[in-house]
Amino acid sequence: MLTPLSGNLNTAAFATENVLRNTQTRNLTKSGICHKICVRYFQICSNVHVLKPNYVCFFGYPLFKYSHPHLFLKTTAALRGQVVQFKLSDIGEGIREVTVKEWYVKEGDTVSQFDSICEVQSDKASVTITSRYDGVIKKLYYNLDDIAYVGKPLVDIETEALKDSEEDVVETPAVSHDEHTHQEIKGRKTLATPAVRRLAMENNIKLSEVVGSGKDGRILKEDILNYLEKQTGAILPPSPKAEIMPPPPKPKDMTIPIPVSKPPVFTGKDKTEPIKGFQKAMVKTMSAALKIPHFGYCDEVDLTELVKLREELKPIAFARGIKLSFMPFFLKAASLGLLQFPILNASVDENCQNITYKASHNIGIAMDTEQGLIVPNVKNVQICSIFEIATELNRLQKLGSLGQLSTTDLTGGTFTLSNIGSIGGTYAKPVILPPEVAIGAIGSIKAIPRFNQKGEVYKAHVTNVSWSADHRVIDGATMSRFSNLWKSYLENPAFMLLDLK
Repeated sequence: MLTPLSGNLNTAAFATENVLRNTQTRNLTKSGICHKICVRYFQICSNVHVLKPNYVCFFGYPLFKYSHPHLFLKTTAALRGQVVQFKLSDIGEGIREVTVKEWYVKEGDTVSQFDSICEVQSDKASVTITSRYDGVIKKLYYNLDDIAYVGKPLVDIETEALKDSEEDVVETPAVSHDEHTHQEIKGRKTLATPAVRRLAMENNIKLSEVVGSGKDGRILKEDILNYLEKQTGAILPPSPKAEIMPPPPKPKDMTIPIPVSKPPVFTGKDKTEPIKGFQKAMVKTMSAALKIPHFGYCDEVDLTELVKLREELKPIAFARGIKLSFMPFFLKAASLGLLQFPILNASVDENCQNITYKASHNIGIAMDTEQGLIVPNVKNVQICSIFEIATELNRLQKLGSLGQLSTTDLTGGTFTLSNIGSIGGTYAKPVILPPEVAIGAIGSIKAIPRFNQKGEVYKAHVTNVSWSADHRVIDGATMSRFSNLWKSYLENPAFMLLDLK
């Protein structure tokens, strides 16, 4: 065993004597002569990390100071990064399975804590899953549109905490200033929105290589585009102008050939795919709705005065940044009616043995989206103004079109209105959403001739409403009286002022 030049080795050094013996003795060949070296170690820790030696002694040669900037010895055993199974956590609302809609990472990508991993969709809402670790993605367990289960592995992440493997002998050039700066940037948490991360992933750009120009170093879309332009030098060429060619002259004696008709060949094939997402939720809800005995009731509503009032209020709402439709008036009129007929704002248990009268008027509005039919609801309509209802409707419609409605927006409804007339149609047969007991469908608004009390013809704006009620707890007379009250508020909007709180 070689003797150190000065000082005593740490106790941990003796525990790794065999390792040190291998690293202490090296053959250096210079001008055909072999010499053995002895190294003085300065730091010994639990993992026996060995720093660069200050002095090197060659047997048969005097002691000289070691100052080579490229060579240093390390005796730590090579440790591989620990691979952690990142499992899909409980999303809530009793959801046990989701559909993977989009991956924001791929195998080999480096992620930090809170970075977006993927987007999943349950039968209630879409949720973005974020990373809880810093590390490298090693494996994706699901493809797009696969069903992922709560508690099962979603991805494998090799954590950076233990990924510090070192070789026995390492030769590396001195780190330049630019590389050092790059390492410091890579060590920090990368700030970027999911849209920017997606743009970077599509162009195979690592966010750690991009310097952000936003607040706190946040990477913006412009930073990605500038980085891409510097890397590729791609500059979009100006679009060439199409040359306008004059039509060729038609010969006078040109004969027009008769086309030969061929029977059309159809090559299409049937396609079978699983029912998932919002459609799967609709299957469950509508199957339960079939057990409810529906009672139907229809009526006609003259909205002429409401149309005039809305035209007066539209510029005011627009100045506040809100689009004012007829739905806020429909919802507020329904809430005033529910105050008089609370049984319509109730729910029953599965066996219809108990009825619960709801204190809040959480009125759902059916929306047609690319993902299918969804029914978010406006909370506590009974205490909201027309403008506040319109503001909430604008928010729900925007999130619904983007598929970003939360579970809170989609649950807790007590009564539902469907504006089927925005697509078309006059009458409908709406289906009750259990455990609710009533629903209404409003048809399109049409301008048609009508007679006033003097027998004079005037232009009237008329719509039709179709109600469905659970006939186990609601009789026809109750539904009819509620509809008449709701109709009176809309035909005479000033009446609503008497009952507004």
